[in-house]
Amino acid sequence: MAMIPLKELKGESKMSRLREKPDPTRERLRKPDWIRIDSHSNANVKKVKQQLRELNLHTVCEEASCPNLAECFSHKTATLMIMGAICTRRCPFCDVAHGRPMQLDPDEPKNVARNIAQLGLRYVVITSVDRDDLKDGGAGHFAECIKEARALNKELKVEILVPDFRGRMDIALEKLSEQLPDVLNHNLETVPSLYSKVRPGADYFWSLNLLYRFKQLHPQVDTKSGIMVGLGETQEEVVKVMQDLRANNVDMITIGQYLQPSKHHLAVERYVTPEEFKEYEQIGYQLGFKNVASGPMVRSSYHADLQAQTV
Repeated sequence: MAMIPLKELKGESKMSRLREKPDPTRERLRKPDWIRIDSHSNANVKKVKQQLRELNLHTVCEEASCPNLAECFSHKTATLMIMGAICTRRCPFCDVAHGRPMQLDPDEPKNVARNIAQLGLRYVVITSVDRDDLKDGGAGHFAECIKEARALNKELKVEILVPDFRGRMDIALEKLSEQLPDVLNHNLETVPSLYSKVRPGADYFWSLNLLYRFKQLHPQVDTKSGIMVGLGETQEEVVKVMQDLRANNVDMITIGQYLQPSKHHLAVERYVTPEEFKEYEQIGYQLGFKNVASGPMVRSSYHADLQAQTV
């Protein structure tokens, strides 16, 4: 029997049960000149959205209000979000809705594959909401999507951006091993001292261990992680996260500026300068990352195809 989804909770209702709630009355910092968001919409944007709706697919670009949506859609690329648009977590930096998800759509892997083929993509990023309601956290569904996508294009490169599979790591790793991606990406999101505030329900060392264990099982597959800055972390903390990732054999990293989706989300504490982002890039390469994407508008899946080409 299918579950009836709860009302999608966003904004204030989504944050209502958090121990550390964002302050909606706090005045926002003024965006600096180097924050440039291309909001221009064109025919390709409309075409991609229409195609996604026809196949009943979601993109993290839309659901998370990504600032690069227009740019990516205009180039006919998108990060596909599987397993629905309702997340079982309440992360206060994220604009994806919270609630009780529906059961998995058994046709979704084939629909994802068809969409990738119709868009003519050579490189695709597949991500998902957190699905703490599933025995394997959704890892098996990721594997099915990879299998179906490659069945239509054997040359396709697939990156998966996975949740932490909290409490389900063993079975998740087993399922992911059935259909290996070209890149496994799992974001740490922030520094350890901010986890209770930024990423409630998650654990920094659990996420590090997920990346480490996958790499140990499959050393031929590149691993990747990303963090946001501007949430109150120090430069020393960011560098320590970079060091931790390299100590766990992570190959690539993305570092971008956090932007507040609404007044009910976490506030931006500081806008990190382009010069600081450049410094992080230099430090990353010194630490041994194969690729470092560091800049104000960098997101985990932004230009992922170009990043992967360099490793």
